[in-house]
Amino acid sequence: MASHALDLTLHDADQTARLAVTLGRALTAGDVVLLTGDVGAGKTHFARALIQSLLPVPEDVPSPTFTLVQTYDAPAAAIWHADLYRLTSVYEIEELGLTDAFSDAICLVEWPDRLGDLRPEDALDLTLTVTGDDTRRLSATWNDDKWPEKLGAWRK
Repeated sequence: MASHALDLTLHDADQTARLAVTLGRALTAGDVVLLTGDVGAGKTHFARALIQSLLPVPEDVPSPTFTLVQTYDAPAAAIWHADLYRLTSVYEIEELGLTDAFSDAICLVEWPDRLGDLRPEDALDLTLTVTGDDTRRLSATWNDDKWPEKLGAWRK
């Protein structure tokens, strides 16, 4: 499979949230979204907006920085939100059960560089880069043919 890419400029936090909600509508069980970016780039903001859009009843969506993983029951599928920043080995990731969730849940993973060889080949990679006080560049890359359709609304 060939690698594909899409770059977008996000002008504020609201636009970032709207983009996350749009992607959330297209996600199904087995979809993995890897979120990369410096601290403060908007990874958790993106994940929070996406998760909240999929929940039948609004609830708090805290950062999983200290819990490592937060799970949610959504009508479309279970949602796993992981923050791997504090992990130092692949063994710790396996202990979380995250790799099992890759096949049957919607997974959002912050700091995916920690995954090493556990990184799913069919994942969507999103990199958020701070370009100004409120602006971000979002770079999406993927290898799996399912993503162009799921990202279709982003291209409009």
